[in-house]
Amino acid sequence: MFSNKLKTDIQNELQTMREGGLFKVEKVVEGHPGTEIIVDGKKLINLCANNYLGTSQQKGVLKAAQKALKEYSLGLNSVRFIAGTTDLHKKLETAISKFFQTEDTILYTSCFDANTGLFEVLLTEGDAIFSDELNHASIIDGVRLCKAERFRFHHNNLEELEKQLIAAKGARRRLVVTDGVFSMDGEIAKLDELKALCDKHDAIFVVDDSHGSGVLGKTGRGSIEEKGVLGKVDILTSTFGKALGGAGGGFTTGKKEIIDLLRQRSRTYLFSNSLMPAIAGAALYVIEHFEQEFIPLKERLTDNTRYFRTKLEKLGYTLGGGSHPITPLMIFDEVKTMALADALLEEGIYTRGFAYPVVPKGKGRIRIQISAAHTKEQLDTATTALERAGKKLNII
Repeated sequence: MFSNKLKTDIQNELQTMREGGLFKVEKVVEGHPGTEIIVDGKKLINLCANNYLGTSQQKGVLKAAQKALKEYSLGLNSVRFIAGTTDLHKKLETAISKFFQTEDTILYTSCFDANTGLFEVLLTEGDAIFSDELNHASIIDGVRLCKAERFRFHHNNLEELEKQLIAAKGARRRLVVTDGVFSMDGEIAKLDELKALCDKHDAIFVVDDSHGSGVLGKTGRGSIEEKGVLGKVDILTSTFGKALGGAGGGFTTGKKEIIDLLRQRSRTYLFSNSLMPAIAGAALYVIEHFEQEFIPLKERLTDNTRYFRTKLEKLGYTLGGGSHPITPLMIFDEVKTMALADALLEEGIYTRGFAYPVVPKGKGRIRIQISAAHTKEQLDTATTALERAGKKLNII
C-alpha cells in the first residue's frame, strides 16, 4: 500500500537530491534535433549528444529507415522466435558479423538489453566474472543478474585483475568484461593487454564498444580495431544508438555457439518485441555504406575533436579522455559543475553536468561530445562561451 509514510519518505529523498545538486531535470527538445536544438524556445548548440557521425540526420540513413517503415510497418508486434523475425533482421545480423569479423550476431532493442541478457546465460554458481570498476551501468546490472562469483578490479589495473584470475582458478568458467571506451571519461581500455591476460588464464573476453563502434580504428571497427584485437574478442556488444545509426537498438556478436545459446536463453531477447524495422533498416545502411560514406565523416570527427580540445586546453580547462570525441571538462566540484552547465545554457550552449552518483564524488564534470556534423564556427562559438562562463565562475 502506498501509505502517507512512504509518500513522505520518497518526498524527503527527492528533496535531499535537490539540495545536494543531484536532482536531474529533463529538458524538452523541440523540433528536429541535430548539432543545434531548440529548448524552451531557444536555439542552442548541442554539445552532449552521442551523434558522433551525424548519422541520425544523414539523408541516406533517413531514406533507409523510411523504406523499412513502408515495407515492414512500425513493428511486428511480436518477439523474434514467434513472429518477429524478418529478412531485414537477418541481413543486419549477417552484415554486423562481416563488419566486425565475427561468426554470428543477435539483435536486441538496446545495448542495455544486450548486456543484461548476456551474463546469466553463460555463468552460474561455480563461475567467476571480473569487471572494471568504471564499466557502464548496463554491465553492472547484467553482472548482478548472474550467480557467478563477482570480482571488481580497479580501473585499468591489470595486475589486480591477474591476481583475481589466479584466485579464481578453480572456477568452471571465468569471464572478463570491460567497456571499450569508458563513457564518462572518453578513455580507451587496454584491450590488447586484457586479451593477452584472458588468453593466459583461459578466460572469456567481453567488450562493450558502444562508444567506439564507428568512431575509432582506421576503418571504424572501434576500440577493438584501435587496440589490435579486431576478430579476436570472444563477445562484442554495441549499439545502433550512436555512430551506427542514432535511434537505438543493440547487438551481441561473437562465437556462433554463444549466439545460438543466447537465442535460446537470453531473457531480454526472448521476451522483448523485435527491433523496430526502421531502426534495423537505418543501421543496415550505415554498416553497408560505411567505407564509402562514413569513413570520411569519421576523419572529420577526428579533426573536430583535435581542434576543439586544443582550444579548451589553451583556455586552461582540465580535460579527461584523449583522442575520443568524448571530452570531459573536469570541474571536480559538484556545485560549480552544475553552475557551469547553467551558465553555458544562458550562453546558447547545451551541455549537462554530471555529478554523483553518475560519477564518483569529487569527480564532477561537463561531458562534451563532438560530432562530425559540428562546424568550426559552432565550435568557436562554444569556445567563446566556455571562456566567458569559466572565468565568471573562477574555473579557469
